[in-house]
Amino acid sequence: MTDDTLDLLGLIGRHAASNPGREAVTDLNRRLTYGELHSEVRAVAGHLCDAGVEEGDRVALGMGNSVDFVVAALACAWVGAIFVPIASGDPPARLRLVLESCEPRAVLSPPDVLGPGAFLRITMDDARRSSRPCPPPLPARDRPAYCIYTSGTTGSPKGVVTGQAAFAAATSLVIDAMGIHEATRALCVSPVHFVGSFATVFPIIAAGGTLVIPPRDQLFLPRMFFRVLASEEITHTSFSPTYLRLLLGSAQVEQLAASSLVTMGLGGESLTVGDLRSLFRAAPDLAVFNRYGQTETTGIVTAWPVHPESLSGNGSVPIGRPSKGNSFLIVGDDGCVIDAAGEVGELYVGGHQLMAGYWRDPELTAAVLRDDVVAGATLYRTGDLVYRDDAGVYFLVGRRDRMVKRSGVRISLSEVAAALCDLEPVSAAVCTPYDDDGQLAIAAFVTTRGHASGRDIRLAASAVLPATMLPDRVEIVDVLPMTSGSKVDERVLLAGAGLTLAREVVT
Repeated sequence: MTDDTLDLLGLIGRHAASNPGREAVTDLNRRLTYGELHSEVRAVAGHLCDAGVEEGDRVALGMGNSVDFVVAALACAWVGAIFVPIASGDPPARLRLVLESCEPRAVLSPPDVLGPGAFLRITMDDARRSSRPCPPPLPARDRPAYCIYTSGTTGSPKGVVTGQAAFAAATSLVIDAMGIHEATRALCVSPVHFVGSFATVFPIIAAGGTLVIPPRDQLFLPRMFFRVLASEEITHTSFSPTYLRLLLGSAQVEQLAASSLVTMGLGGESLTVGDLRSLFRAAPDLAVFNRYGQTETTGIVTAWPVHPESLSGNGSVPIGRPSKGNSFLIVGDDGCVIDAAGEVGELYVGGHQLMAGYWRDPELTAAVLRDDVVAGATLYRTGDLVYRDDAGVYFLVGRRDRMVKRSGVRISLSEVAAALCDLEPVSAAVCTPYDDDGQLAIAAFVTTRGHASGRDIRLAASAVLPATMLPDRVEIVDVLPMTSGSKVDERVLLAGAGLTLAREVVT
């Protein structure tokens, strides 16, 4: 399947016509066949049209991970609306910021925490029961498909607008790279307001497989994940390394090898060699893919297969090579392209999966979508530091904003965390800068196997890390808390330790 032939609604229509009784999607509460899915999408699209939703309007989706989300997103595509997933569990103030920014024509299944707003509120129960006439779906052409608001941890959330062509290209990439087909039964773990989930949701239904998308709280504990894995005979799943560490630290992890699971995608955060070694010990035959990309590049620009024998001892996991239609360039601090293997620089991504831009923010868009690096090309400045080996395989060093400098030495917090994870007592670790009486210091938060003190771990780390890179504090925690996007919530960790985030980084 190629990006110029993928028409998501057309494919679902064909699946509904050729095999209407095949299961398409379930959230464990409701199950829809392809025939039923197509019928519900048509009904909801008709309701949206009757409500005055037109091409280019924004429709906020507040139902979270569910069958309803899949139906609603496809109904938006049917009428040409831009769907905007919102996280109903977010603070009301943030939800208001998102809605004030995107100005939706309607909110489907609005969460109870929403206050007054100048938008139409529609429940999915009303929409799916609609018998209003529905026009044919708009022809597949390049127009905005969705708008996802990023975490906004350093300011107001910003909306990333992605076009239909980029969306189709990313969907095709996952189908081709990970071997998705009609017999695939995929479990969606990531939240649908996070772009990483789209690489599970839409490729599965495009390929005619079965999508299992339970509410997030049904997968919060490892035992729940493994219960669904077995009962639904899951063959494919994907999630963040933080969620992987949660599973690897559980008593049920041995169930991975006995399950039906064939393929697993990991992405959204840095992946360490330690993570993968633990995973392969639990499930040696599993096909694992390191998926790399950003919301601004439609989620995934490469899905690189990783194998136990290919893991190096330096803590680096390859992100691979760019997939067809995408391109990578490494740029130095001087703004010049780096051609030499092994030299670290910032990664710029080109190709047809780039976002259309930030919603109503041309200045911010111009700052990251650059046309001044290579003549005739638009490139996205990722903020990730990488290098390329002699074989043309790319390795992630860390985020530019995860680099700190103290005593004149540049330090990658991701590298420090990876080194800690290689220590025998450590099962997971994250490092973050904090303010120590006006000086930048580094705190490491770790979970352990068995009993080990922070002093013990820091002493063990001193054998593998130079003194300038050693964490100033090592805090033992029971779990690494997660944000709604399944990443480590460093703010919660710092607050629990009575620390304040330091802002000094390498720019």
